[in-house]
Amino acid sequence: MLTLAIAKGYLMSEALARFANIGIRFEDDLTVSRKLFTVDTSGQYRILQVRPWDVPVYVARGAADVGVSGFDVLEEKQDAVIRLIDLGFGACRLIIAGAKERPFNTLFHDIRVATKYPNATTAHFQKIGIKAHIIKLYGAIELAPITGLSDVIVDLTATGKTLEENELTIMDTIFHSTAQLITNASSFCLKDYEIRTLTDRLLQGSRS
Repeated sequence: MLTLAIAKGYLMSEALARFANIGIRFEDDLTVSRKLFTVDTSGQYRILQVRPWDVPVYVARGAADVGVSGFDVLEEKQDAVIRLIDLGFGACRLIIAGAKERPFNTLFHDIRVATKYPNATTAHFQKIGIKAHIIKLYGAIELAPITGLSDVIVDLTATGKTLEENELTIMDTIFHSTAQLITNASSFCLKDYEIRTLTDRLLQGSRS
């Protein structure tokens, strides 16, 4: 049996649809179920429903053989996982945004940046050679430049609607993110056939 960790929320519905497309189905509707784990009707797959940031942890430490995680989470956490395939759904991007009426339109040294992604943000500003002061927040990132807490924010966006509603404008894109199928070195060795079979089926299913 393969154990799969899937992020609750926006990736769950699409992941389950992809699994159903290749014959992996569940008796319960996992998008509303309170069960933390469920076995599929064939008895070959067990799904763990975990928080998005925890998926690579479960996979890296062997509690799950395979996981479905956003590229953004993998880039931020840098857990020891093997990225198998890009599943292509859950598209969004990590962006730099500032207030529309800000008194500047470029990035500058000692800029204050509020974000939920301190590691990815630090790496990006180091790459472009700008010294930045990173402010780690856990929610309501859009408030930071409005209240003067930061000059800009780095956050994930799919449509840009929330930014627009808060009078923020996108200045740059750090990277694009989609759902990734991941595994760990131990599972990839011990359950090579099962994992490769699942990967191949998902690839074929996405083309059909």
